[in-house]
Amino acid sequence: MPTPKILPCGDSALTVEFGSTIDPALNAMVLALDEIVRARAPAGLIETVPTYRSLTIQFDPAVTDYDALVRLLDEETKDLAPRHSVGRRWRVPVVYGGAYGSDLEEVAEIHGLTPNQVIEIHSSAVYRIYMIGFLPGFTYLGGLDKRIATSRRVHPRAKIPAGTIMIGGEQAGIAPMDMPSGWHNLGLTPVRPYAPERDPVFLFAAGDEIVFEPVDESRWEAMEKAVRAGEPVAEEVRP
Repeated sequence: MPTPKILPCGDSALTVEFGSTIDPALNAMVLALDEIVRARAPAGLIETVPTYRSLTIQFDPAVTDYDALVRLLDEETKDLAPRHSVGRRWRVPVVYGGAYGSDLEEVAEIHGLTPNQVIEIHSSAVYRIYMIGFLPGFTYLGGLDKRIATSRRVHPRAKIPAGTIMIGGEQAGIAPMDMPSGWHNLGLTPVRPYAPERDPVFLFAAGDEIVFEPVDESRWEAMEKAVRAGEPVAEEVRP
């Protein structure tokens, strides 16, 4: 594993970079350091932000400074071991295609597949949540089968609905709310990764895994009703 790079981000944050690729091993190092920093809670710590391959640390410059945190991080990254523990695994129901997934047929055509083959490939993978970001609860998922990896749309949409199951490049994602997007919409789930009125507000976490379950649209109304009642609907299949 390359030596991590510690980079300043203005006067109140720094970033520890472990690499430049989407790699489970790099992400495991990021999450390991994130756990250590949050557990040690150094003076002035405001927030940690884990990403695919780096950890950003925000701090109060009136309480601590960049040099003090660098000394701490140099110490903690010398013999840092990746976080091998696997997060929770969730089964997320999805209605694919039609009014629920407007780009399914186009993605199938691009790759010389049938829509059912795209659904089978997409729902057969186990996805890792590498990070949460962009919008509250937005899940950046790695693990998309290269057979259906698809470049982003030339013309992004100004608005897609909450719960959209989408792919962009070699990434997959779940829209936590209505949002703009240039990714391709394969389906829709009633599951809400982010719900400020719910406990917990954020359903998923970095390091968790997602599997998608194709379901018939006849189940949509019942699932949506359950979500409105505060149920997660996503099933935790491994704690």
